[in-house]
Amino acid sequence: MAIRNLTNWNDPLFRKKSREIDKFDERLRVLLDDMRDTLIKVNGHGCAAVHVGILRRAVVIIDNDDVIEMINPIITESSTETQKVQEGSIAPGAPSGYVIRPKWVVVSAVDRNGESITVSGEDFLAATICHEVDHLDGILFVDKLAD
Repeated sequence: MAIRNLTNWNDPLFRKKSREIDKFDERLRVLLDDMRDTLIKVNGHGCAAVHVGILRRAVVIIDNDDVIEMINPIITESSTETQKVQEGSIAPGAPSGYVIRPKWVVVSAVDRNGESITVSGEDFLAATICHEVDHLDGILFVDKLAD
C-alpha cells in the first residue's frame, strides 16, 4: 500500500470519461488500497481513480470509519428531495462551492472481487457518492454550482 500523487485540479484528465473495470485482480486491489491510504493521508471523504491519475471506474469513500469501495457504480435511485452541500476536492488547487444534490441515493456496483453490491447513502454520504460518480463521467462539481 502506498500514498499516490494526486492529479492537479486543472488537469484535463478530470474531463475524460473513465473506463469500466472488468479485471478483478491484484492490480485492482492495490489501486483500491492505495486510493484508501491516499484519502486517509489527505483527510478526504471520497476518491475516484482519476484523482490518482487512473481513468477507471473505481471509487473509494470514507464515511466515519467505514470504507466504501465501488467498482463501476451506477446511481439507480435518488430522492426528489434535495440538499445544498458545500463541496471541494482532494485535488490540489481545487476551489469549493455549494451544489444541489439529492438527499439520498442508491447505487448498484461491484466490489473488489466482482460481486454485485448495493450501496445507499443519505445526507453528506449521498452528496459524496454523487460527487465521485460524476468524476467517473468527467463531470466536476463546479459544473453544478448553486450560486
